[in-house]
Amino acid sequence: MLTELASDVHDKSAAILFVDDEANVLKALRRLFHNEPYVAYFASSGAEGLEILRQNAVDLIISDMRMPEMSGAEFLTEVFMQCPETIRILLTGYADFQSTIDAVNKGRIYNYCNKPWNDEELKLLVRNALEQKRLREERDRLSGIVHQQNRELKEFNDHLEEKVEHLAFYDQLTGLANRRLLYERIKRAFVFSARNGRMGALLFIDLDNFKTLNNTIGHDMGDLLLQQIAQRLQSCVREGDTIARLSGDDFVVILEELSKQNLEAAAQVETIGNKILNIINQPYQLASHDYHCTASIGIAFFSDHDQTKEELLKHADIAMYQAKTAGRNTLCFFDPQVQASISSRAALETDLRLALAENQFKLYYQPQVYHKGEIIGAEVLIRWNHPQRGLVSPLDFIPLAEETDLILPIGQWVLETACAQIKIWEGNFHTQHLQLAVNVSAKQFHQADFVEHVCQILRRNAINPERLKLELTETLLLDNIDNTILKMKALREIGVRFSMDDFGTGYSSLCYLTQLPLDQLKIDQSFVRNINVKATDAVIVQTIIGMGNNLGMEVIAEGVETEVQRNFLEQNNCSIYQGFLFSKPVPIEQFELLLKQN
Repeated sequence: MLTELASDVHDKSAAILFVDDEANVLKALRRLFHNEPYVAYFASSGAEGLEILRQNAVDLIISDMRMPEMSGAEFLTEVFMQCPETIRILLTGYADFQSTIDAVNKGRIYNYCNKPWNDEELKLLVRNALEQKRLREERDRLSGIVHQQNRELKEFNDHLEEKVEHLAFYDQLTGLANRRLLYERIKRAFVFSARNGRMGALLFIDLDNFKTLNNTIGHDMGDLLLQQIAQRLQSCVREGDTIARLSGDDFVVILEELSKQNLEAAAQVETIGNKILNIINQPYQLASHDYHCTASIGIAFFSDHDQTKEELLKHADIAMYQAKTAGRNTLCFFDPQVQASISSRAALETDLRLALAENQFKLYYQPQVYHKGEIIGAEVLIRWNHPQRGLVSPLDFIPLAEETDLILPIGQWVLETACAQIKIWEGNFHTQHLQLAVNVSAKQFHQADFVEHVCQILRRNAINPERLKLELTETLLLDNIDNTILKMKALREIGVRFSMDDFGTGYSSLCYLTQLPLDQLKIDQSFVRNINVKATDAVIVQTIIGMGNNLGMEVIAEGVETEVQRNFLEQNNCSIYQGFLFSKPVPIEQFELLLKQN
């Protein structure tokens, strides 16, 4: 039995919509609720009910389950989509019980009442439903008040934090100036330099291998080191100079009142920089740990207002990375040529991000030829036709794509385009045998869903997987070898072929060669080029061919440019070639002309 939720639940403004295709049922409902304090609407179909809803605010709907054209469950589902706050009740017979339960479980209705109904139970069900709606609305109202109060409290706290931050100009860990005070001191240094005509310098100091310290003996020891570094830095500079902790293990020193002459100022800074390197190099006692530390320092000069503080820091940061590249534990001055190179790289990255969207990439095809001259496939090679720069070399943009992870969408595009071309060729008797080799980057291959990506592309293009060959480098294959083998086997089982690219340039793959499901070894062009130049390279080529043949793998030689090279390879049982002797990489139109001539 239903129990009353509250002693007084009537809501004069509550509106109820009754929907039933039987006139006698609507009449009974009208009579039952005639004296109840509700606004009542009646509809003989779901469509009519929806029309009433569009014109009136309704708190509760009671709908018959079985109605022509639109069932009660369908009608209340539509109500749920349009008016999710409206309470929904089904009138249902025994035959509709399972459908009703399904609707309840899916959240389409609040409750149901069996036909024939008990008048008092139906009234009580309505009162309880409306009371629950009222309680929910009251809860939402109170939640809104609490949310508003929390927002006001947060705004107050944020304002308070801004004040505290404004007052806090010093790093809590080291006691040095923090970033905010550093910026103020840089602005002041600019003014002084402009006034007296003397040079100033900013030293960007980064500790070498600090992350390793944190990861091995703990962040508390890292903090202790930073505190000791701060103390030592203060002993290296003059009283008026500024030392700041920028972030993490990055420190900045501002040197003012240097010489007006560039070379003399550089000598002064170099002396102080070497003093800093030497004192940082001294041993540290971090609790029970003996520790040795080095640093890399980048130096940028300023005078007058010839640059902004952001530019000055960036220049010093660039110089610091030059010092790290030079072997660490050293200092470097900012080189404008380095800045120009970095700016060019940034512009190239911006253009590279637009290249895919603007369809600037093209695939070129370099034939792979059987020893009798028959073209059996091609390696696809990406080319970038930049609207201003023209044809950009892959040597310029592929490393950048790797660094920025743009290689992932680019690699996806190459696979998609290659498979689409295979699909076109499969429709022609003369080209349906062709196989396309696609280079796969390490980042692309080591994606967790790489296998599924390839399978989706194959399914989408509906091609024979044996027509697709993935070229993988030795380094890629040997990185996480167990996972590599699992992925290769998964794709190999559906027919995808694998070639080890640049074979012979590595040194550790031989022990894994029999474990990898490879179909082909590709002799690196550096050995092919030197077949008649270096006897050792000729021996290496012969060894690779013999190894591949003995393991039942195809062997293909890339970089074949002369008949002498081809003859040597053929005499040593290598029968598949790729190189300029046959064709350079060409667009698809020229490649298909080669096919016709072949």
